Amino acid sequence: MATMAGGEYTSVKDFYMGKSIFITGGTGFMGKVLVEKLLRSCPGIKNIYLLIRSKKGQSVDERLSELLNAPLFDKLRRNSPHELMKIIPIAGDVTEPELGISEADQEILTRQVSIVFHSAATVKFDEALKLSVMINMLGSGRIVHLCHRMINLEALIHVSTAYCNCDRKEVDEVIYPPPQDPEQVIAYTRFINDKLVEELTPKLIEGRPNTYTFTKALAEAMLQGESGSLPVAIVRPSIVLSSLREPVAGWVDNPNGPTGIIAAAGKGMFRTMLCHTDMVADLVPVDVVINLMICAAWKTATHRTDKITVYNCCTGQQNPITWKEFIDLSFKYSRIYPTNDVIWYPGGTCQTYSFINNIYVTLEHILPAHILDLIARMKGIEPVMLRLQKKLSKAATCLQYFTTQQWNFKDDNVRKLNEQISPEDRQTFMFDVRQIDWPSYLENYILGIRQFIFKESLDTLPVARSQIMRLYWIQKMVQFSVVIFVLRLVLSRSSVARSAWVMLLSIVLRMCRMIV
Repeated sequence: MATMAGGEYTSVKDFYMGKSIFITGGTGFMGKVLVEKLLRSCPGIKNIYLLIRSKKGQSVDERLSELLNAPLFDKLRRNSPHELMKIIPIAGDVTEPELGISEADQEILTRQVSIVFHSAATVKFDEALKLSVMINMLGSGRIVHLCHRMINLEALIHVSTAYCNCDRKEVDEVIYPPPQDPEQVIAYTRFINDKLVEELTPKLIEGRPNTYTFTKALAEAMLQGESGSLPVAIVRPSIVLSSLREPVAGWVDNPNGPTGIIAAAGKGMFRTMLCHTDMVADLVPVDVVINLMICAAWKTATHRTDKITVYNCCTGQQNPITWKEFIDLSFKYSRIYPTNDVIWYPGGTCQTYSFINNIYVTLEHILPAHILDLIARMKGIEPVMLRLQKKLSKAATCLQYFTTQQWNFKDDNVRKLNEQISPEDRQTFMFDVRQIDWPSYLENYILGIRQFIFKESLDTLPVARSQIMRLYWIQKMVQFSVVIFVLRLVLSRSSVARSAWVMLLSIVLRMCRMIV
């Protein structure tokens, strides 16, 4: 186990005693879980400085108030409300020079902060390159410059993505040479007009599916070049989904990634996508990532090295699940815990070939959307289904790069870190992915989507289950009617076929009477 300079093991919780922490991206999906976990499991923390920008007419203080009133913080509000007073908002924006932080606040941060967690990023796969560079690259550079001025800095944890090196099938825990010169890419976005940058983007990111993975790779290279002697570690999660255990199993608050697709499939409005079902779906719960980040900061501070340590936070090596298993379990629990207002019985198929998938999309997504929108217009209701299907199609297109390929993310550093912490710390800050029971996890995931995305309480389950059973029998009737229609067309040309048809129909009717 790791030791401090004096030779004795210092627990993760004790390490954070009296320390002040600076967090970017604290209002995002992962950032919220990080703030909550630190306050709940490391009560000795002095302060958490949270970089927040005002937006949509909300001030920094209003955004902080909204954050702390979210369901994620229920346990803290109930058991340790005083801990929430340790959060100090810092007005700023990673896209602005010096992070948009006032001189007075910069002075506080440079004197007080010991640990920095940088998780601010744009995670939109289809983000314009210019904005992606501003946030993911320039923002990271500004964080490094601020860290160089921090007189008590012990650890900087940079959140990247396992897919920043998706041009490789084998991904080690190292920083690879960047796909382009970071400074040159920055120069392009600064001095070339937006339209030309947009036209150049496909050529610039060649080998990467989107601007997100591209700029994340460049950000790692910039970090390596500019961090100097700073104590730095990089955490690279794969596809982050709902919480495994903390602070409540199944917590999720946005429809990004597979969550939006699964939510739509549960409503019966998404039924086909391009996916190689036998490939590993490298999914990881958000609280597992956060626990690793917290322990990575502890390790970075207690065992100083000249190198940047990289942690691939993934499940494919130690506890793999295929896309087929993920999808089948998601459908299973979507039927057991249905949402309200389901439009068709949840189900669907994955296609291996694009042209076949396009046929299914037309028949199962576009055509029903047109029909439902026509019915809505006739009733004087605003038609929304076609617009919704276009959004889902865009999301599925962004995701299909990851559902049709497989990577081997090495996680040796993660395993070593797990061995170096004490049994008590392993329990409090659990990031051992072997402990994930996928059926149980995905059951809570579906319940979390129901509760936190659709805002539906468990009290509504009986009605929702009655509705979905009706849809099940309607679907069976429709399927049976289609079979009857096709068989009638095929068999109507011969007397022998008609006799066989009558016999088959009589058998089916007798079976129906027996069931009744």
